[in-house]
Amino acid sequence: MNLPNKLTVLRVIMIPFFVWFMLVPVFGDNSKWVAVAIFIIASLTDLLDGKIARKYNLVTDFGKFMDPLADKLLVCSAMICLVGLQKLPSWIVVVIIAREFIISGFRLIAVENGRVIAASYWGKFKTTFQMIMVILMIVDIPQLSLITTIIMYVALILTIISLVDYIVKNKDVMSGDM
Repeated sequence: MNLPNKLTVLRVIMIPFFVWFMLVPVFGDNSKWVAVAIFIIASLTDLLDGKIARKYNLVTDFGKFMDPLADKLLVCSAMICLVGLQKLPSWIVVVIIAREFIISGFRLIAVENGRVIAASYWGKFKTTFQMIMVILMIVDIPQLSLITTIIMYVALILTIISLVDYIVKNKDVMSGDM
């Protein structure tokens, strides 16, 4: 359990706290600021764990598997909260979560065949835009509503592109030709 993997686990541990502050207004309107702070810190651990793992050659199979899963848990939890708060259309979240289930299925089949598939650049761009979208939707600044909407659709498009890219690059996983 090296530092990058500990950061990934920390990100997963932060999710229930983030969700609680998103949905329970313990500090009134200020709860959203606590939630966004937790979300940003959790998101930064994603950036940090990858940089540390690559720089110090600490890349592990656990990290390759858990890092993208932790991202999915964080972002999907946030988006589900935003749907519940009526800040994000549910159909967009359904598309995004469907993509995540498909990719997770691919990863499970690959792992059963002794192969771990790391996140692609498209997947990283998708995650980055989804995280920015979540932050903008949580802070909900009316003057940024157009930018928030544009980023929401960019995140959706990147979600679809990353799915297609993933399937094309890993089609051998489904065919059994690994």
